[in-house]
Amino acid sequence: MNGIDFLAETNFLIHLNQGEPFVESFLDYGFAVSFITEIELLDDCLVLDMNYQIKQKCIYIRKKYKIKIPDAIIASTAIVYNIPLITSDKGFDKIKEIDLLFIQK
Repeated sequence: MNGIDFLAETNFLIHLNQGEPFVESFLDYGFAVSFITEIELLDDCLVLDMNYQIKQKCIYIRKKYKIKIPDAIIASTAIVYNIPLITSDKGFDKIKEIDLLFIQK
């Protein structure tokens, strides 16, 4: 996807807002968020909305990994758009189809 290097999960943006130094190296990259993250943060960002492919992938991910709907939607968005997901949420580790950029303090 043109100009988007990764999909930012909610906790990444929280770390960013808090000025955490371990996320500074990602500030030079372009990122988008799922509409779920937009709703969670009540923020205006570049949003990748729900579509048929994401819904189908979300159903598959929910059945396979038994994760919460918001996390399944975020993971499915990254998979469908073929962009890495950046997060510090270890719950995404189990999703093998995702290109995960795991960050931690």
